[in-house]
Amino acid sequence: MTVAARLVATVAAPLDPASADAPQVLHWPGRRLLVQRGDTELAVRDLEGDGTEVRFPAPWPRRYGSVTVSPTGDVAVFAGVHALRAVDPTGAVLWEVRHGCWSTTVCTVAHASFSEYAEDPRHHRADSGSAAFSPDGTLVWAHVRDHEGDPTKEEWLVLDAASGSVLDRAETTTVGSRSWHFPHPNGEYMGLTIGQGDDDSPLLWGHWDGATLTFEKLVGEIFLAVSPSGRHFLTTDPGQWALYLHRTSDGAEVRRLNAADAVSPLPDDEMARWHYEAAFPYEDGAVAGTEDYAEVPRHWLVDPRTMSAGGPVTYPFPISGGPCSAGQGTWYTLSKDHTSIHLWSFAGKD
Repeated sequence: MTVAARLVATVAAPLDPASADAPQVLHWPGRRLLVQRGDTELAVRDLEGDGTEVRFPAPWPRRYGSVTVSPTGDVAVFAGVHALRAVDPTGAVLWEVRHGCWSTTVCTVAHASFSEYAEDPRHHRADSGSAAFSPDGTLVWAHVRDHEGDPTKEEWLVLDAASGSVLDRAETTTVGSRSWHFPHPNGEYMGLTIGQGDDDSPLLWGHWDGATLTFEKLVGEIFLAVSPSGRHFLTTDPGQWALYLHRTSDGAEVRRLNAADAVSPLPDDEMARWHYEAAFPYEDGAVAGTEDYAEVPRHWLVDPRTMSAGGPVTYPFPISGGPCSAGQGTWYTLSKDHTSIHLWSFAGKD
């Protein structure tokens, strides 16, 4: 039995995909922003209100790190090779926190500015950390290299979003090349996937109690999405063999769904595998994809209460890529040419 997806909206990407990253949706309870990073600017569009768009001047080209935006859309934090920099839409620096260099070669220089390495080819393909805001916009979580310049040490920081003051820090004991944050609805928790290029790439499930940062490390798991209530989150493994449902309170696995037991592989594939992207728009329904590189990917409705797969999700026109989280009641897909996103829901679940 198939399940029909309903198109909620199609939103055009604000920047030319030839010189910008693919657009993405950042979301928190009651708030949803379309964000797209170019080499010289960051475009942010409000998806909840009147579609107001704000653009931030970028302090360095997009290949040098990642970026996140506050829930109100008025502050951007660029996570660069040498520093976290918070700016307003005029480009004015609100605060900056310098950290160890993310160069792929051993670099112990405590850089003061991007210009110090802009022309150095050893820094052109640097690794990257990441950052994310809490839902209320008061905290920034950031994955960085050691603030004292130790290239073998990485840290997870919790910062005051207004001042950039570091409230607490914890060593991650990882060797990351990239990372991705996943905010929890209530702000006390945060997911962090750290790509290490191997099967041991970990997921850190962090907790902030107002004074101390602690975390559970789930080795060999990749964060996918958190439920609307925040009680559970979904992961997969680097081999994409299974979906895992975890309890938020302690990160413990509750149940799993093996791809081989749930969906059939395509004729040219030996086994089915889950996609590295999924959405969790309903407490009783997640949307998970298979076939990372298929011309026409397949998405499936998964019941997290039993970790069982329902029928395939059908769309009114061909879609591209995996299902991505867009907040409660919705998920999104990218158009194949990255010029727009499509927001989806299920009829009767508004």
